Amino acid sequence: MKKTLLFLVVLICACNIASAQSLEAISPLLVGLDSTKLHAADKVIQCAIDNKEIPGAVLAVVRHGKMAYLKAYGNKQVYPTVVHMDVNTVFDMASCTKPMATAISAMMLVERGKIHLQDNVNTYIPGFINTNKKIEIINLLTHTSGLPSYAPETTLKKRYGTSNPVGFMQYIDSCKRDFEPGKSMEYSCLNFITLQHVIENVSGESLRNFAKENIFDVLGMNHTDFNPTGELLASCAPTSRIKEGVVLTGIVHDPLAREFNCGISGNAGLFSNANDIAILAATLQNGGEWNGKTILSPLTVKAMRSIPDSLKTFGRTLGWDMSSHYSGCKGDLLGPNTYCHTGYTGTSIVIDPDNDISIIFLTNRVHPYDKGSVVKLRALVANAVASSMTN
Repeated sequence: MKKTLLFLVVLICACNIASAQSLEAISPLLVGLDSTKLHAADKVIQCAIDNKEIPGAVLAVVRHGKMAYLKAYGNKQVYPTVVHMDVNTVFDMASCTKPMATAISAMMLVERGKIHLQDNVNTYIPGFINTNKKIEIINLLTHTSGLPSYAPETTLKKRYGTSNPVGFMQYIDSCKRDFEPGKSMEYSCLNFITLQHVIENVSGESLRNFAKENIFDVLGMNHTDFNPTGELLASCAPTSRIKEGVVLTGIVHDPLAREFNCGISGNAGLFSNANDIAILAATLQNGGEWNGKTILSPLTVKAMRSIPDSLKTFGRTLGWDMSSHYSGCKGDLLGPNTYCHTGYTGTSIVIDPDNDISIIFLTNRVHPYDKGSVVKLRALVANAVASSMTN
């Protein structure tokens, strides 16, 4: 009996270890990267730290399904005490939540025949108001719906109070649209909060549970979740100091996600680290499959990194960005099919399918105070990494 119990304990431990996945680390040279040129990225990042533009950062470079470069810089915390950055630091991904969790979840439902990109949003959210032309699911994914970019926090608090996702959605249902769907592009958090409700109404699960069960658990992304607790919370980099003695740590920085959606929101709220994001990037580069586990079909991945024909002029794909004015994080040297996304807190993911390279740059630029910009820094890092490719 004791031997049987011991065997079961060993087996469970082995399964837990197997589920904790990470990419194989390899020398940059073996995947066609010049280490000397990669160090240019180190210098650019260190310069930003020295100039107090950011407290610290983590850079990961994935090529041919391998982790070719992974490095931490500076500090993850500078207030109230100093804590050094490490490569396992978990970041508030902010708007990178949109492609990582919300868009992929929506496209899974497309694959399963549950939703259609040309469907009217009010097919899945009864009472959702259209104006002259219906808002379709594709408009939410590409930010061409006409919904305003954000929502007035003070108005929402007075009308619905806080921690009220239903009330918040009622506001989005009927708020004034900025333009007719498909006629322009305005990057909007409300698009992906609406998409969250579509996902939840169709799947019968919260966005958190659906994404965890169908994406993160499948790929072994064990350091990726909403509302982190325990070990995940302990690894989080703090963001802003919101009042005396209170620094957000493991609590989403975005006010709409934090105040009204209880930390689980289609626009923001996901926390993750470089190793987990590297797995997701490698999966997308491999047609939706990694390590024998599949989350999307190759055609779905291809669709997600392509701008829909009817919306070519706006530069947005189904959840990602290719050529809008928000795509500067790609830099100047990567391939023409490169797609990307950024997060307000300082995070960014850049994926170049032509050169099979992904650049994951994570920083908590809003710590301890929300000031400054990493727009140029992201581009400089991308250029340094791109220039290191030898083939």
